[in-house]
Amino acid sequence: MKWQRVPLGPLQTNAYILSNEKKECVIFDPGGDGQRLVTILRSQNLTPIAILLTHAHFDHIGSVDDVLSHWDVPLYIHEKEKNWLSDPSLNGSTYFMPGHGISVKASPTLLSKEGEFIVGSFTFDLFHTPGHSPGSVSFYNKEVEVVFSGDALFNGSIGRTDLPGGNHDQLLSSIHNKLLTLPEDTLVLSGHGPETTIEAEMDHNPFLNGY
Repeated sequence: MKWQRVPLGPLQTNAYILSNEKKECVIFDPGGDGQRLVTILRSQNLTPIAILLTHAHFDHIGSVDDVLSHWDVPLYIHEKEKNWLSDPSLNGSTYFMPGHGISVKASPTLLSKEGEFIVGSFTFDLFHTPGHSPGSVSFYNKEVEVVFSGDALFNGSIGRTDLPGGNHDQLLSSIHNKLLTLPEDTLVLSGHGPETTIEAEMDHNPFLNGY
């Protein structure tokens, strides 16, 4: 199994493709440039089996419908952000992309419980990690030793909490009580910027000191 990062959309949000030996894959947070993402998948002979969303901000969902127009696969998101997909005022596109509001047409499958989450041959530990947004989740894959953290935890930083539904104390609690309990050599694959490790953020992230 292997992963690859594909920055997409106006904010170059990190989409991730996690694929197995059978050329099946799951896609995390396809944020824009839908045709480019489709071209990458086809050029590598990859077949998506699901789209997994860490949260529903506009820069993480912009090419969901593009992907689903080529592959009829389930779309997963936390139940607290079900309505955000189709509401530009909730997903932020009304404010950040005036005149280009994003509304996802697909009906999602809702995530509600933490714990083991299986889609096809891919197994994750699902963590509810709110704070950046109410329905933010993180997906930990033990086999590859990576966690897809969305906009909760970054290399040297944490997610912003000044958007609707954001909560700084809740985000710090999510990071410390969920993400930092993972093995220290776990790779953190964030929604923006380069990867990092749990150990590096425990040791050097200035936003986590003194919590």
